[in-house]
Amino acid sequence: MNRAQVASSFLVGFIFALGLGLAGMTQPQKVIGFLDVMGQWDPSLAFVMLGAIPVHYFSHLFLRGRKSPLFDMQFHMPTRKDITPSLIIGGALFGLGWGIGGFCPGPALTSVGSLKPSVLIFVLAMTAGMFLFRIYQDLFQKK
Repeated sequence: MNRAQVASSFLVGFIFALGLGLAGMTQPQKVIGFLDVMGQWDPSLAFVMLGAIPVHYFSHLFLRGRKSPLFDMQFHMPTRKDITPSLIIGGALFGLGWGIGGFCPGPALTSVGSLKPSVLIFVLAMTAGMFLFRIYQDLFQKK
């Protein structure tokens, strides 16, 4: 990565973390409250998602007309469109972790600075899961 890529990645990550913090999405009780549709439902996560849709839409329209990103020679877009067992299992594990822990990866990493034991345990478990998946992939799946 060149300096412009590093600087832009840092800036985008900082803005994302700031937005998560301001929206309260670094608080697990917000996420768990959103998932508790039969109890004390908290719709604030839905409003955060609804706010992200127009940002993504207009960014996509702007970028769609460009031949390449600002700081790279080409766009790096996913090419696969098939639904695989790994995708389904991974999505289910993500959802379970999100529902049980109240974090998804972005807010969890944003919350590490709080040094709360629950956050640190979640991030360690998430990292261990990624590491174990990499080992599984290297041992049992063809590349």
